Amino acid sequence: MWNYSDKVFDHFMNPRNVGEVESPDGVGEVGSMACGDALRLSFRLGDDGRIADARFQTFGCGSAIASSSVLTEMVKGLTLEEAAKITNEQIAGELDGLPREKMHCSVMGREALEAAMIDYYKRQGRNVPCGLLQESTELCHCYQVSRETVREAIMTHRLTEIEDVTHHTKAGGGCGECHHDIGDLIRDCQDKWEREDAASGGLQELAELPAAAVPVAAADDREGRIREVLVTDIAPALRNDGGDIELVRCHNERVYVRLTGNCAACKASEATIKGFVEAQLREFVDETIQVIEVD
Repeated sequence: MWNYSDKVFDHFMNPRNVGEVESPDGVGEVGSMACGDALRLSFRLGDDGRIADARFQTFGCGSAIASSSVLTEMVKGLTLEEAAKITNEQIAGELDGLPREKMHCSVMGREALEAAMIDYYKRQGRNVPCGLLQESTELCHCYQVSRETVREAIMTHRLTEIEDVTHHTKAGGGCGECHHDIGDLIRDCQDKWEREDAASGGLQELAELPAAAVPVAAADDREGRIREVLVTDIAPALRNDGGDIELVRCHNERVYVRLTGNCAACKASEATIKGFVEAQLREFVDETIQVIEVD
């Protein structure tokens, strides 16, 4: 039998901030109804840029309800940068502790908050700031394996299958709920490999292309549209966070770019390239475009 603190019982029996924020600025969903754990967190910012309201909806156990309830109380009045520093251990601490077997409930709360903040930046057309994503967040709850451990294994051994990740880290060897997240990390790492390969050999590859294959005339309609979207839509959004972008060259469906300023050293540059730059170019120019970052 697990022992719960009075605070856990209080937030379970009298949960705060249940429901959904009206006209939210960000919404995050984690977990799965099929697996018996699902959490939806929404928030709204005030005119001062601080979280004015935060609410949750959950399908889960009492610990999930208590963790979500206390988290929505913790984030009120904070900026997104301040809220991003909240850890799942702090959530559990506010409840005077959780049983080890229920710590994943606080992890879900932190993940839902992260997802909601990412949703906010996507709605704003901005890249996700450095430090928002917590690599120390537990990815596999069955074996307590962090995102950082999984990412390091994938990058070090260039793993491409979930089964391989499980062999190296044990992540994904239990209930299987984290398989989707592991797959996302594999895809993110593969994108990074492509950029690293492009940085080391991509520019040489471009230099060896026949001149006719790399039109430089402004009359090239496709490249002209790419430049237009970069200049009018993408670059201004990046400059809001102190970054910028340069077009290196276009070749067929490949668009080689260089991130500068804050974007160049940002941990979220992968998300910026694929989730924003490539998405914008595919929407407004050509859905086959592949954006590759070079140094």
